[in-house]
Amino acid sequence: MMFAHEIAEQVRTGKRSARAVIEESLARADAVQAELNAFISIPRAAALAAADAIDKKIANGEDPGVLAGVPVVVKDNICTKGIRTTAGSKSLEHFVPPYNATVIERLQAAGAVVVAKANLDEFGMGSSNENSAYGPARNPWDASRVPGGSSGGSAVAVSSGVAPIALGTDTGGSVRQPAAFNGIIGYKPTYGRLSRYGVIAFASSLDQVGVLARSSKDIALVMDVMAGHDEHDATSIPEDKPQFLASLNAADLAGIKIGLVTELSGEGNTEGVLAAISRTKDLLSRLGAQVGEVSLPNAPYGIATYYLVAPAEASANLARYDGMVYSTRIGENALGQAEVMMKSRGATLGPEVRRRILMGTYALSSGYYDAYYGKALKVRRLIANDLEKAFSEFDFVLTPTTPTAAYKLGEKSSDPLAMYLDDIDTVLANLAGIAAVSVPAGKAEEGMPCGVQFLAPAMQDEKLIRLLSALELAQGETFAPLSPFKG
Repeated sequence: MMFAHEIAEQVRTGKRSARAVIEESLARADAVQAELNAFISIPRAAALAAADAIDKKIANGEDPGVLAGVPVVVKDNICTKGIRTTAGSKSLEHFVPPYNATVIERLQAAGAVVVAKANLDEFGMGSSNENSAYGPARNPWDASRVPGGSSGGSAVAVSSGVAPIALGTDTGGSVRQPAAFNGIIGYKPTYGRLSRYGVIAFASSLDQVGVLARSSKDIALVMDVMAGHDEHDATSIPEDKPQFLASLNAADLAGIKIGLVTELSGEGNTEGVLAAISRTKDLLSRLGAQVGEVSLPNAPYGIATYYLVAPAEASANLARYDGMVYSTRIGENALGQAEVMMKSRGATLGPEVRRRILMGTYALSSGYYDAYYGKALKVRRLIANDLEKAFSEFDFVLTPTTPTAAYKLGEKSSDPLAMYLDDIDTVLANLAGIAAVSVPAGKAEEGMPCGVQFLAPAMQDEKLIRLLSALELAQGETFAPLSPFKG
């Protein structure tokens, strides 16, 4: 699969038809699905109809859009009009949205075509894609391993060549972690730069749509299309005028200061991940950047903070899935509304979702609010303060994306705490609302890919993608290769 900017150029100039591109993408999706279970829905008829409409526009001399004919895979918690959207849950098994999320509306207006809805951990709650009600997705580098989560299916789609672009959501690292596990780019924008309208909520102060890709130019292209204020989303940043493509250049990194977080770059990481950090430091130095060390004293408390704030918000957001108005109703002959609600929630929400709802409800309950949730909000502010201080000295902050490469299916599913700890590097950006990107960093243990993470101050997203572009240019074809999966 070519890059998105290459596909769009060929379709717009008539070198390839949109239908031919989408047929190729759908065939690849079928092969990937058969072995890796990366998708929940593949809307074949709708995708081909959209491709034919683009070809008709071109034949009539109309502008088909800057993303003409580009196949896009969308995480299945982002609403797509007329295409089933389940959030990886049995509670929404039959939900077909009557409207598009804003990010989908803007992509389609630019000529992009949705070819698949990607598998995910239920409601975005998980780091391995093993919590999906539709079975786990598998890693295309090694099908016995997890692809990461919760945007695991989206990462598999890009890494295995189904589409050059996939959308995910990132609440605590759910775009960046699977990107690292699959050897691709995972970008989480500053909170508010992409509209959340039409995204099924998990934790509203943390959720953010993100992009998975193999090219900085592709990310810049789709961000220029999707970003910008949305009147449907009160958290969308006013007066935001994205300038991603215009900001890309081939300049070196002379004068750029990058701080490696001491608390996150030592004990707890595997040797392969530490080697990747070392290689990245050497590359940055060769490109002219100054790499030093920076301390984030409250970073070790990020996991505890996140796993109080996020479940508390989930407890409120998921209260609606009670079998009365939303969700599948269970127990039509039950004795009263309360019994219907209990049976519906018990039968349609998976164990990890139920666990987090219980955690969040407890943290918000009378007598415990100040001790848990209220205290977590104070530590969240301290973490943001640490990052602000770091950015007063450095342009970017560097950490591993994850402490390990992808692990075996089932290896951590019986130990939720061990899986939660894998998010130690990624939750910081969500808690502070800043931009972050996971960059491919070669191989770690057993030939599995891994990533490093760069964090940037809020609204410095274009500079972050420019840094990504410099690293990509320096490494060429070895930067984010497709996985070896043949299908």
